[in-house]
Amino acid sequence: MSEYAALHSIQDLVRWGVSRFHQAELFFGHGTDNAWDESRLLVLHALYLPWETPQEYLHCRVTDEERDAVVALLEERIRLRMPAAYLTGHARFAGLDFVVDDRVLVPRSPIAELIDGRFEPWLEREPLRILDLCTGSGCIGIGAATVFDEAEVDLSDISEDALAVAESNIEMHGLEGRVQTVRSDVFDNIEGRYDVILSNPPYVDAEDLADMPEEYQHEPALGLAAGDDGLDIAHRIIAGAADHLTEDGLLIVEVGNSWGAMDDAYPDLPLTWLEFENGGDGVFLVTARDLREWQARNS
Repeated sequence: MSEYAALHSIQDLVRWGVSRFHQAELFFGHGTDNAWDESRLLVLHALYLPWETPQEYLHCRVTDEERDAVVALLEERIRLRMPAAYLTGHARFAGLDFVVDDRVLVPRSPIAELIDGRFEPWLEREPLRILDLCTGSGCIGIGAATVFDEAEVDLSDISEDALAVAESNIEMHGLEGRVQTVRSDVFDNIEGRYDVILSNPPYVDAEDLADMPEEYQHEPALGLAAGDDGLDIAHRIIAGAADHLTEDGLLIVEVGNSWGAMDDAYPDLPLTWLEFENGGDGVFLVTARDLREWQARNS
């Protein structure tokens, strides 16, 4: 008799996965933040069931073939210490589904909450052009494009691999007419001005990078590492953003745990550090006007 023979229902498999994940001391932080959600996500994926599957369905019995497929996926999560999104090939962000693989970071930015809130109360008017700088999978820019359905959106990244993933997501969401990719090292190949520039750039400092859980080692280092203080890319964004923003434009950047270093580096630049109801921090907002005044004072 199989050692898994006592796992009869979907709920049995979810519970078993939770126990195994705790035993293996996995890290959660790539779309879920606890063993229950992670196990449920992988079990439902292996059974071709949606995340929204009603609770009463979880008591349904599984076939031997289904049980074997679920167990194999849960054991792979443990053996490889790979983020669940890479195992399923999908991630949710801002209420949307995105194709992801190890060419891009797993979407998890709190900027999703700002998109859902339409950047209120900071936007003075509906944006006509939006730039997602260091786009990765394209999730931030595509999320913004679905909220602002008249805006043209550019997804920019230095990585050709990342842009290939972003293009897959543009096609999946049927946004080819309004959303395009641009290969650029920060602002090097960016033309024109935008009403909103959004960026979740690399911001992990050298110390944090060395201490990160094994799950992060599956993500592209190009999307994480940003020098000793985590601000190598953020410095370049601050230096060039004013030249690419409209008069009343907004710059919104995530710097995560490097927010303290950011404040220290720009004591006279009025950065607004945003608060989130759903968790997350280290995201600042600064207006084009404040950026230009700061540049004038420091030129």
